[in-house]
Amino acid sequence: MSTGFNRDRDEFARGGRAIVVLPDQGDASRDAEARLDETAGLAAAIGLVVTDRLAVRVRAPKPATLIGSGQVEQIATHVQQDEADLVIFDASLTPVQQRNLETGLGAKVIDRTGLILEIFGERAATAEGRLQVELAHLDYQAGRLVRSWTHLERQRGGFGFLGGPGETQIEADRRLIRDRMARLRRELEQVSRTRGLHRDRRQRAPWPVIALVGYTNAGKSTLFNRLTGAHVMAEDLLFATLDPTLRQISLPGIDKAILSDTVGFVSDLPTQLVAAFKATLEEVVSADLLIHVRDIAHPDSEAQRADVEAVLAEIGVGDATPRFEAWNKLDLLDGEAREDMLAEAARREDVVAISALTGAGVDTLITAVAAKLTAGHRRYWITLDAADGAGAAWLHAHGEVIGQQSEGLQTQYEVRLAERDYERFLQRH
Repeated sequence: MSTGFNRDRDEFARGGRAIVVLPDQGDASRDAEARLDETAGLAAAIGLVVTDRLAVRVRAPKPATLIGSGQVEQIATHVQQDEADLVIFDASLTPVQQRNLETGLGAKVIDRTGLILEIFGERAATAEGRLQVELAHLDYQAGRLVRSWTHLERQRGGFGFLGGPGETQIEADRRLIRDRMARLRRELEQVSRTRGLHRDRRQRAPWPVIALVGYTNAGKSTLFNRLTGAHVMAEDLLFATLDPTLRQISLPGIDKAILSDTVGFVSDLPTQLVAAFKATLEEVVSADLLIHVRDIAHPDSEAQRADVEAVLAEIGVGDATPRFEAWNKLDLLDGEAREDMLAEAARREDVVAISALTGAGVDTLITAVAAKLTAGHRRYWITLDAADGAGAAWLHAHGEVIGQQSEGLQTQYEVRLAERDYERFLQRH
């Protein structure tokens, strides 16, 4: 059968037919149906039409094909019946397994890593994002070269997972890949230095940085938009946000803070992507506070939490960084499930139950974040001339004015301030 993968990639993306296969190796921490839903969602994120979803039990992984020969025949039947172009394996495949499965199934095969990289290749909007994705893709391709690597000559959207003219000039391709990767790393080092200068400037200001982190599609961008009034892409779509977005916000007792919306994490996030996006994720590493946004209505919410924490540890975010969990999508729960979740959240100091969509609980989250950031503030008594309206406004903007008392031509303010803000005030006066 014709797989359709020699067509222009954009044409393919609008209607390619795919079958999702989950080789179930007995991971008790995840619901198989939810995992299939997630992978189907990943496929939909690049315009694929999922015609079937299959979970196959794998008791002993086969070196040649991962799954058994009978299971290969079963999937091949589905490929023929559905006229599928592509089979997506929700697992990591070796180059040999990928090639053997393509032969046995009569269709193109990609694994989870390839699918995620394809999505990132389509979604990255900034020059930096595209550099990062291309570096990750080349690192992935260097170890397999199932097809000839030609996308640099084509310069089209995507990064070539779903097409290619055949296995030719392997060694030349490897040399091209190594050279291109070296150039990309140099360019990304420059990006990292520039980002570091911007971050140093912010820290000298000094404004606290709050980073939203979480599993993809947990609702980070919806919360970001609600807190900032921005219009960042926020859809029911996996990996809707790839490039970091920074906005200024005000919080109680803090005149200015920087809120960062970051790329969503996912289980089995390719190590190539973690490495390539290190410059972007430095915003998370250097943040003063993290808000871990969780889809509390998802059946794999706990497993997703563990995935996010694992990536945070991998990029160097330690337990010392203050954080909150925002248990999001409260609006999707009702009855006893909602009451149980609210009760559990109320028992924990580091959790706030919210709905970023409706706004429920968001004010409570803002108050909790401000309290956490101002926890190190001290109480000061500051006397100003009664006519010093600018000084009084500065205290109200940068701290929490607890009380004030006028005596003649002077006013004494009782104010809670961060030590560094108090030092700035002294320099100002």
